[in-house]
Amino acid sequence: MTPIYDRPIDILRSLIRFDTTNPPGNEEACIGYVAELLRDAGIPTTLLAKTPSRPNLIARLPGRGEAPPFLWQGHVDVVTTVNQKWSRDPFGAELSDGEVWGRGALDMKGGVAMMLAAILRAKAEGLQPAGDIILAVMADEEAASDYGARFLVEEHPEQFEGVRYAIGEGGGSSQTILDHRFYPIMVAEKQVCWMQATLRGQGGHGSVPLRDGAMAKLGHLLLALNAQRLPVHITPVARQMIAAIAETLPDPTDAALARLLDSTQTNAALDALDAQGVRAARGLDALLHNTVNATVIRASNKTNVIPSEIEVELDGRVLPGFTADDIQAEIRAIVGDKAGDVLELTIIRHDPVGGKPDMTLFPLLSSLVREADPTGVPIPSLSGGFTDGRMFARLGIQNYGFLPQNLPVGFSSAGMVHGTDERVPAETIAFGARVLYRLLERYQV
Repeated sequence: MTPIYDRPIDILRSLIRFDTTNPPGNEEACIGYVAELLRDAGIPTTLLAKTPSRPNLIARLPGRGEAPPFLWQGHVDVVTTVNQKWSRDPFGAELSDGEVWGRGALDMKGGVAMMLAAILRAKAEGLQPAGDIILAVMADEEAASDYGARFLVEEHPEQFEGVRYAIGEGGGSSQTILDHRFYPIMVAEKQVCWMQATLRGQGGHGSVPLRDGAMAKLGHLLLALNAQRLPVHITPVARQMIAAIAETLPDPTDAALARLLDSTQTNAALDALDAQGVRAARGLDALLHNTVNATVIRASNKTNVIPSEIEVELDGRVLPGFTADDIQAEIRAIVGDKAGDVLELTIIRHDPVGGKPDMTLFPLLSSLVREADPTGVPIPSLSGGFTDGRMFARLGIQNYGFLPQNLPVGFSSAGMVHGTDERVPAETIAFGARVLYRLLERYQV
């Protein structure tokens, strides 16, 4: 039989069949499958867990000692499929018309399968990379990493001693814009800054008219957040990313993108792109502003009681180089005093990410993409979401979003990640496994 490392699709299908919906996660059986693959290949593994049903796996492929250890990290938990109308069983891992269907096919069991295939091949062929390769397969990324990457970083930092670089999710998959194929390689990501806004006012009986109470303040808060963006900030990585795309594309698109980099024109340019139906407009919007969305509201629990206090949870995301204080000041500035003399904001969770990215490995990753797809254009990118990479940044590790996939023209992964009918072309998983194997061969600092 063809060795398992030559069958990354079979690895992926096996991973998908484990229902690791988070919550509750229950990643134990899935992690056990990964551990069995590695142990059968002669690669020792260590399981570390905050709670037994949610272990994390650490494995090490020995290198030649000529470069620092290199971390490859990924997660096997997935988001829910509840209230989604799937065409196929989300945990059936069907292979149909060259595509593997199932929750996690893109986010990110496909990436874990690619990493495993490359590492297992290296072990079978006797390849020794320049430095040790540390594989971390983790739980709980989809619920903020407390049982996974955060636990490992805070409780077992010794596992990552000497590591300077990591790869994981957040980049590498191709995106086609006007017949040009780009490969964004993530070098930075926004920070989580979840907040609670508390609004207070006179309460009372629902039968008695009341004006300007907590509910009115809530209305003003929501309308203000809907009506106005937070200020424009053009960070170095976003500038490099947009400039690289503009340089490749023809007129007039290049000029429209260039307008994004003029802070006096950024918002008008985003509105114009959105009006034209450019799908990337909302994503670019997030990369050029700190952002905030109201997501959870707690008020009265009785229809006939006007609440005197309302709590609103806000999902804030902060650009590199900015702080929680910065985004709070920006929110207060656009809300003004109608939501209260001083808008009361409390931090629920803040995961700061390091400052200036270390681009040392970017040339190598770019060259691997160009060799595998000569038509592709690798570009540095900033992620508007968060990954486990933000936790490893606490240890001084530069994380790159690099799970290379040559997605076909017309295949849009954006709506499938966390959405209905998530699936991935089988050939792109094989492509990624080959590129990652070349990375093992070529890794050096």
